[in-house]
Amino acid sequence: MMSGLAYLGAALAVALAAFGSAIGQGMASGAAMEGIARQPEAAGDIRTTLILALAFIEALTLFSFVIAILLWTKIG
Repeated sequence: MMSGLAYLGAALAVALAAFGSAIGQGMASGAAMEGIARQPEAAGDIRTTLILALAFIEALTLFSFVIAILLWTKIG
Protein backbone atom coordinates (compact mmCIF):
# COMPACT_ATOMS: atom_id res chain seq x y z
CA MET A 1 0.00 0.00 0.00
CA MET A 2 2.81 2.40 0.80
CA SER A 3 4.36 2.06 -2.66
CA GLY A 4 1.02 2.96 -4.26
CA LEU A 5 0.94 6.20 -2.30
CA ALA A 6 4.53 6.92 -3.29
CA TYR A 7 3.67 6.49 -6.98
CA LEU A 8 0.73 8.82 -6.49
CA GLY A 9 3.03 11.35 -4.82
CA ALA A 10 5.50 11.22 -7.72
CA ALA A 11 2.71 11.66 -10.26
CA LEU A 12 1.20 14.51 -8.26
CA ALA A 13 4.58 16.27 -8.09
CA VAL A 14 4.93 16.25 -11.87
CA ALA A 15 1.30 17.21 -12.46
CA LEU A 16 1.37 20.17 -10.09
CA ALA A 17 4.70 21.39 -11.42
CA ALA A 18 3.47 21.18 -15.02
CA PHE A 19 0.23 22.98 -14.15
CA GLY A 20 2.03 25.73 -12.25
CA SER A 21 4.57 26.11 -15.03
CA ALA A 22 1.86 26.42 -17.67
CA ILE A 23 0.04 29.08 -15.65
CA GLY A 24 3.26 31.00 -15.02
CA GLN A 25 4.35 30.86 -18.65
CA GLY A 26 0.94 32.02 -19.82
CA MET A 27 0.92 34.96 -17.43
CA ALA A 28 4.49 35.95 -18.35
CA SER A 29 3.79 35.73 -22.07
CA GLY A 30 0.60 37.74 -21.73
CA ALA A 31 2.34 40.46 -19.77
CA ALA A 32 5.17 40.57 -22.32
CA MET A 33 2.73 40.90 -25.21
CA GLU A 34 0.94 43.71 -23.38
CA GLY A 35 4.26 45.44 -22.76
CA ILE A 36 5.26 45.13 -26.42
CA ALA A 37 1.86 46.49 -27.48
CA ARG A 38 2.32 49.52 -25.25
CA GLN A 39 5.96 50.18 -26.19
CA PRO A 40 6.86 48.58 -29.53
CA GLU A 41 10.31 50.17 -29.46
CA ALA A 42 11.19 48.07 -26.39
CA ALA A 43 10.18 44.79 -28.04
CA GLY A 44 13.74 43.44 -28.26
CA ASP A 45 14.48 43.96 -24.58
CA ILE A 46 11.11 42.58 -23.51
CA ARG A 47 11.51 39.53 -25.75
CA THR A 48 14.98 38.78 -24.37
CA THR A 49 13.79 39.06 -20.78
CA LEU A 50 10.75 36.90 -21.57
CA ILE A 51 12.84 34.12 -23.07
CA LEU A 52 15.14 34.11 -20.05
CA ALA A 53 12.18 34.03 -17.64
CA LEU A 54 10.52 31.19 -19.58
CA ALA A 55 13.75 29.19 -19.43
CA PHE A 56 13.87 29.56 -15.64
CA ILE A 57 10.21 28.57 -15.31
CA GLU A 58 10.79 25.50 -17.48
CA ALA A 59 13.88 24.57 -15.46
CA LEU A 60 11.79 24.38 -12.30
CA THR A 61 9.43 21.99 -14.07
CA LEU A 62 12.32 19.81 -15.18
CA PHE A 63 13.71 19.73 -11.63
CA SER A 64 10.39 18.42 -10.33
CA PHE A 65 10.38 15.83 -13.10
CA VAL A 66 13.85 14.64 -12.05
CA ILE A 67 12.77 14.46 -8.41
CA ALA A 68 9.71 12.42 -9.41
CA ILE A 69 11.92 10.01 -11.38
CA LEU A 70 14.24 9.65 -8.38
CA LEU A 71 11.23 8.89 -6.18
CA TRP A 72 9.95 6.40 -8.73
CA THR A 73 13.27 4.53 -8.92
CA LYS A 74 13.54 4.38 -5.11
CA ILE A 75 10.07 2.86 -4.89
CA GLY A 76 10.46 0.11 -7.49
